[in-house]
Amino acid sequence: MNTVPTSSVRRYVLGILLVVYTFNFIDRQILSILLQAIKSDLGLSDQSLGFLSGFAFAAFYATLGVPMALWADRGNRRNLITVSLALWSAMTAACGLAQNFWQLALARIGVGVGEAGCSPPAHSMLSDYFHARERATALGVYALGIPFGVMFGLFLGGWINEAFGWRKAFFVVGLPGVLLAVLVRMTVPEPQRGQVDARVDDGDRPGFGETVRFLMRRPAFLHLSMGAGLASFVGYGFITWFPAFLIRTHGMKTGEIGLWLGLLIGVVGGIGMFTGGVLADRLGRRDYRWSAWMVTVAFLVSMPFGALAYLVDSPYLAMICFIPSVLAANFWQATTLAQAQTLVRLRMRAMASAILLLIANIIGLGAGPWAIGALSDALTPRFGADGLRYSLLIVGVLGFWIAWHFWQGGKHLPGDLARADERL
Repeated sequence: MNTVPTSSVRRYVLGILLVVYTFNFIDRQILSILLQAIKSDLGLSDQSLGFLSGFAFAAFYATLGVPMALWADRGNRRNLITVSLALWSAMTAACGLAQNFWQLALARIGVGVGEAGCSPPAHSMLSDYFHARERATALGVYALGIPFGVMFGLFLGGWINEAFGWRKAFFVVGLPGVLLAVLVRMTVPEPQRGQVDARVDDGDRPGFGETVRFLMRRPAFLHLSMGAGLASFVGYGFITWFPAFLIRTHGMKTGEIGLWLGLLIGVVGGIGMFTGGVLADRLGRRDYRWSAWMVTVAFLVSMPFGALAYLVDSPYLAMICFIPSVLAANFWQATTLAQAQTLVRLRMRAMASAILLLIANIIGLGAGPWAIGALSDALTPRFGADGLRYSLLIVGVLGFWIAWHFWQGGKHLPGDLARADERL
């Protein structure tokens, strides 16, 4: 019979999964710093590059997350993460072998297939290692893999591209993940479900349809997932296209962009991610609604600074102006992921995470980079190199809509949490 894990085991598992998620985002987002080099080498349009960054990855990543989550809710989550990590790492390296658009698209699809098996089982595992009162903080630490991965991807991608070309960059970041997969398999224990919450795992194994019906009756989940999707739309669009904006508008080189933008996203984004998780847990103990409402406040306060960043003449001033926006853009992650785990029955956790990620990534990762690229192509005949600047500026207005969804989600949280173990 399993026992509640010790604090040292919990910290170790959280640390290893943080490293896994960091590799996840290195491999996912390194393409952004390499877009201009790939565009020049393969002769691709902005819309094609947006497809490679968005739909080519997101369509498979988001949709395959559902069957992967079904496996995770019914089987061994640690083993699923191991296999997935090895696959996406190998396919990242394969991107460096591509000779045309279609070969690169197929490799990116392979990365998406592998990464679909990472977060849903990881969220479910961590929810069985950390109690609900500390879950947002734990998932906030796990989510640090996003800014850390983007930071290291920009660092490595920018400098390797300048020194050796874009193909070598894919090899360097992809292959070490295969070794990490072995470490996960050998050292991470699979936890007993419900152990830290004193909730009994009755063996109930709801399917996709039952989980969807369950979540459709939770207004808090619907609003939080839509807010997450729109926040991802803006966030992924920024991460994908801001390097190209700095090159076209301000004449910066990829190595310099990798350094400064990597620090902005990695350090400031990491602070926002961790702070968002801690605030969600602390404010939620007093009034659970504020675990979502704090995201509303953060977006409304930061929006003017984000708009100013696209209008100033200095690239360094632009990145300084973006500090409040990068902080706010990372507040939603931890609390939304934590609520998705707490709102549902024990063997719905991975599936709830997958559905949340499906919504967030189809709207955000899938449509965001593509839409900004398409809008840039449409504006370029009139504004030249500034077409991308105004495309990014227009998309930033979505912050008002994001803020509204998190406000509405917070209003419904207390009532929906009280029905977490309800049967349909």
